[in-house]
Amino acid sequence: MIKVSVMYPNSPGSRFDMSYYLESHIPMVQQKLGGALKGVSVDQGIAGDEAGSPAPYLATAHLLFESMEAFGAAFGPHEQAIGADVPNYTNIQPIFQVSEVKL
Repeated sequence: MIKVSVMYPNSPGSRFDMSYYLESHIPMVQQKLGGALKGVSVDQGIAGDEAGSPAPYLATAHLLFESMEAFGAAFGPHEQAIGADVPNYTNIQPIFQVSEVKL
């Protein structure tokens, strides 16, 4: 199982519309990726490692797939449409990480 994490760094001037993300963007991603997407979760950052410090990421999404091949086959044909929706909810350049789930 692999996890694709999409992280939105928190920096001055960052804009992130969580309502749009949850109500429009994520459902569109789920529809386009279909059965290849085995699970999805979205986190909203609320604090950093010290009391009162800002969260390093405003939001993070985690998408689960059986394999890199399954991810590539599902995401590739829709990459442009999914990417084109990003300006509708944020001005942040997301950071992507692909991980192998161990536990």
